[in-house]
Amino acid sequence: MSDNYVPYEFVLLDMQAGEHLQPDFLKINPIGKVPAIVDGDFQLWESGAILLYLAEKYGKTAFSLEEKAIFTQWVLFANSSLGTGIFIAANRQREMPRLLTPLNEILGKGPFLLGNDFTVADVAVGSILSYIPIMLKLDLSAYPAIVNYIQFMSERPAFQKSIGGRK
Repeated sequence: MSDNYVPYEFVLLDMQAGEHLQPDFLKINPIGKVPAIVDGDFQLWESGAILLYLAEKYGKTAFSLEEKAIFTQWVLFANSSLGTGIFIAANRQREMPRLLTPLNEILGKGPFLLGNDFTVADVAVGSILSYIPIMLKLDLSAYPAIVNYIQFMSERPAFQKSIGGRK
């Protein structure tokens, strides 16, 4: 997946005002959670599903079944294992070293999770990791490659327009 640009409109909902629970948004996601997308007549919610859809539809490369499976693996890892391991306080002490040690090794080998190319795996894992300094302020000094990766990811223009704008 290259850094090709697909025009989009980013809509920030005022969650405290309950915009995500208003009828217009509930037509897109009846669960009332973000994120969600509208792509033409197609509506989709749940971040992992959205990432995989966008990679498939707008990626410049046709991916093999095995490549798609690797992307799915990383998206599910980010949303299930990494997210719950880091952001659920009861899990953090046990899960953080178990998850971040191998991630630090992988990221120490190259700029991105799957080598030299930015992929949907980086969007999924990078967004979860990037919330750590924003929301939790955890000490990541034992994971220098992850610290560098978070910094690199947070400098990307798309990050600045979305997550970075919420700091």
